[in-house]
Amino acid sequence: MTDKVQLTQIIRQSMDLLMHRAFREQGHFVKSTGLSMAQYGILMQMHYQRHCGISDISTRMEITTAAASQLVDKLVQGELIERTEDPHDRRAKQLKLTLKGQELIDTGIQARSRWVDELIKVMTPEESKTVAAGFSMLTEAAKRIEMPVKG
Repeated sequence: MTDKVQLTQIIRQSMDLLMHRAFREQGHFVKSTGLSMAQYGILMQMHYQRHCGISDISTRMEITTAAASQLVDKLVQGELIERTEDPHDRRAKQLKLTLKGQELIDTGIQARSRWVDELIKVMTPEESKTVAAGFSMLTEAAKRIEMPVKG
């Protein structure tokens, strides 16, 4: 049985390695698109939030509204996002991914995790089974700490 200190070290080492590899793959992909990491970050934010405004982007990225607006302008020009009227406030604009933008993000997500297929190929069936069970437990534990506590 692994004690808590060993378990903490194992999880940290695994996360460091996995995140390093995922970020490296994502970095290579983003570089190949000609976008900046900030622009790609906006696309990812929009992928997960579906619709947002300039102020949402500036807050999330901790940049000025003017800087967010400049980044968005380039993404609009590249036909990766589009501006639409906010149905609740005609003065405000909402942003959403275009089909081209969504396809780029989908490709990026695949590129970020493609190396996992290579990793799985070198594992034995027993290792795969053990890792699957361990990651399932880890994911469930992470969900429990993400859930709001009712009281």
